[in-house]
Amino acid sequence: MADPKAENALREALGTLEDLEARWTAARDYLKIDTSRERHGELSEHVADPNLWDDQDRARDVTTELGRLTNDLDQFDELRGALDDSLVLVEFSRESLSAGDADWSLINELTSTVASRGVKIAALETQSLFSGPYDANDAIVELHAGAGGTDAQDWTEMLMRMYSRWGERRGFGVEVDEATEGQEAGLLSATFILKGRFAYGWLSAERGVHRLVRISPFDSQARRQTSFASLDVTPLLDDNSAEVEIDEKELRIDTYRSSGAGGQHVNKTDSAIRITHLPTNIVVSCQNERSQHQNRARAMQILEAKLAERARAERQAAMNALSGDRGDNAWGSQIRSYVQAPYQLVKDHRTEFETGNVEAVLDGDLDGFMEAELRRQRFTS
Repeated sequence: MADPKAENALREALGTLEDLEARWTAARDYLKIDTSRERHGELSEHVADPNLWDDQDRARDVTTELGRLTNDLDQFDELRGALDDSLVLVEFSRESLSAGDADWSLINELTSTVASRGVKIAALETQSLFSGPYDANDAIVELHAGAGGTDAQDWTEMLMRMYSRWGERRGFGVEVDEATEGQEAGLLSATFILKGRFAYGWLSAERGVHRLVRISPFDSQARRQTSFASLDVTPLLDDNSAEVEIDEKELRIDTYRSSGAGGQHVNKTDSAIRITHLPTNIVVSCQNERSQHQNRARAMQILEAKLAERARAERQAAMNALSGDRGDNAWGSQIRSYVQAPYQLVKDHRTEFETGNVEAVLDGDLDGFMEAELRRQRFTS
């Protein structure tokens, strides 16, 4: 006698599996898998060339691209195999039902595996959002305290921890280059680099002003305080020389010693470097490295990246995709609000995505917010 409950479970699993098949087929097209396979073959031939390493820069580019393509294709092919395995489970489950003895261990395994395949398909779909020329790059992240006094400076440090925790969750490296202490607590500003594939693509969704509402720990009367901090992000390129030329005469270079509250993030040495590009008034600092030479090299790399971004923005001012509209670091310009009092809510004002689990967000649970904004940008561009 047929088991209606088992038949329904199998029907639902099969329907989900058919949807996953359609999404996998669509992913093959928008991720240009066939083109990637051709490119993988070309790069494999280059790697087999014994003369490849005569040009080390080119060899590094080739092996890096080949590694990324290999990883992408392996993931795609493994998912194909996993879907095929699920189809086998469907057939075994059907046979057990036909025999009149539903094998619930098979049906439960099928339900579980189909759900896991859905997560992997979703990851492929998210990857399709990163189509910009610099999305795969590491990201230079800058935070600046805005309106709100000491609370805003404390909020800036909270944001630095939030994005660092987010990066660690994704396996990204986190390198702090500069952290300027607040007058009483927190940070006036910070510059750090998140190193990992698509770091810039992800964080481009976070550019803007972030607003915190809470009972101030710095107010003796425990009043509610609103404070602001801004985030800016720039793609880190290995070589910006093709886009910018820097005249050393146009630079003012200052050395100083890092100290105070910001010292917990950086090395306390006498070799901190601040470089001001006089024509644009762009200022970059680095105090994380052990020597003045290393700090100067990193600061110059960040300056080059910022000047390259500025040049790109000027060439395409109508679609300022890299620098964006930052707005004022105060009321009315926030992209997201984090409310801890009188209720618990984090809400993105661009996408309406929200959650009541504020602590999880502050601990780095940001993927939902980022994906919602990336999809909004994708479908409104």
